[in-house]
Amino acid sequence: MQTKYFRSISAAIILAALPATGFAQSMMSAAADPMVGGAAMYPTKNIVENAVNSKDHTTLVAAVKAAGLVPALEGPGPFTVFAPTNEAFAALPAGTVDTLLKPENKAELTKILTYHVVSGTYNTAKLAALIKLDGGKAQLPTLAGPDLTFTMGNMGNVEVTDAKGDTADITIKDVTQSNGEIQVINKVLMP
Repeated sequence: MQTKYFRSISAAIILAALPATGFAQSMMSAAADPMVGGAAMYPTKNIVENAVNSKDHTTLVAAVKAAGLVPALEGPGPFTVFAPTNEAFAALPAGTVDTLLKPENKAELTKILTYHVVSGTYNTAKLAALIKLDGGKAQLPTLAGPDLTFTMGNMGNVEVTDAKGDTADITIKDVTQSNGEIQVINKVLMP
């Protein structure tokens, strides 16, 4: 067991000593880039460039494309996106996603998707500070208009509550993007 420990430390020292190019840079970057849906999320890429690689966000990506929001989410921002997983979309009543993806429902789809986006960069530490500052509950306006409400959960995690009173947990936090932040959530929020 000690040998394995010393090998890990030796590898870290060797990687740190190598020039920050090629293999060494890739290895250090891979350790720092969070994984979402089986893919590394790179802070040098924008929200859309990273999201399209996540196997857990194929429904969200399809919805963003159907709503015509790709150019906006590739823009400079900054934005914080509360990104529901495929499982979150699957938990909606049967047929909801298929109905929303129809061209005639683009306005409703856009409203739901932009309800998952706030202007600015909000990592969980910043959200927790706002919650504490605001007496246990913070609200932020979404691009759709209505606010999202943020509270601290029993396990010290940040929770997001929508206008209907449904609460989502942030399951993968603080995924930094070149134009903002992604917070992966386990429910679709409804305005």
